[in-house]
Amino acid sequence: MHRILTGPLQVDRLTLKINGLPQNLQGTKLVQLSDFHYDRKRLSEWLLTRAIAITNKVEPDLILLTGDFITDEPTPVDDLVLRLKDLKSRAGVYAVLGNHDEEYPGARDKVIEAFTRVEIPILLNQVVYPLGSGLALVGLEDYWSANFQPFPVIESINKTVPRIVLSHNPDTAKVLQKWRIDLQLSGHTHGGQIRLPYLGPLAQFREPIRKLIPKFLQPVVPFIGKCEKIVKYWEWSQGLHQIGNNFLYVNRGLGTYFPGRLFCPPEVTIITLVTNY
Repeated sequence: MHRILTGPLQVDRLTLKINGLPQNLQGTKLVQLSDFHYDRKRLSEWLLTRAIAITNKVEPDLILLTGDFITDEPTPVDDLVLRLKDLKSRAGVYAVLGNHDEEYPGARDKVIEAFTRVEIPILLNQVVYPLGSGLALVGLEDYWSANFQPFPVIESINKTVPRIVLSHNPDTAKVLQKWRIDLQLSGHTHGGQIRLPYLGPLAQFREPIRKLIPKFLQPVVPFIGKCEKIVKYWEWSQGLHQIGNNFLYVNRGLGTYFPGRLFCPPEVTIITLVTNY
């Protein structure tokens, strides 16, 4: 999966206006990294090293990690956290779990323990204020987990306070519409991995394609058999989207699955927050 099927790392930059952002947080710089799938098959050491170097060069105020640190067997997380320990920001590094961090027996506890060891908090339906009381940072459990409980944590935030929500699966944006979410950061989709220029991810065309492929071949054709089980809203699979009054940004991730990436490079996201006067 390295280099040829993954492609070069891309840095995407976004400036977002936030209603009520305190003046002292004007120009706050965030870096988002997502979907590492660190199992020595789906993410090269070269790409990870490059992503960490780019992140640190930005001198961010916060670094935000939106899940899927492993793929299945959790042992590689011990090596991954030693690499992520090199990340540097003014107010810390925060993370949430993805679905792959929960699925393998014992993975959840192993991932949490490893991140605790290097003092990177994993937010489990929690709110913190690393930049002060003027901006809340919420981390939610994975959407597919029985522990996904956004109501208590979001309701606990003063309605006048801007908030950023980390939620691995972008489908949660539909659920979170009932609350004020100034910016939701997600991953999970890998951007669709194969994207058609001007049209979007191949996965959103799975139904018409499925009709053209014999049933016995469908299980082995990428993006045909299980796309609806990965995410429902493939139109939100990368980039910035307005969902009602809220904003969602979906990072394409660093790790890669077969059949690789096409017009969908792995991503480091740099986000600058400004006051919406």
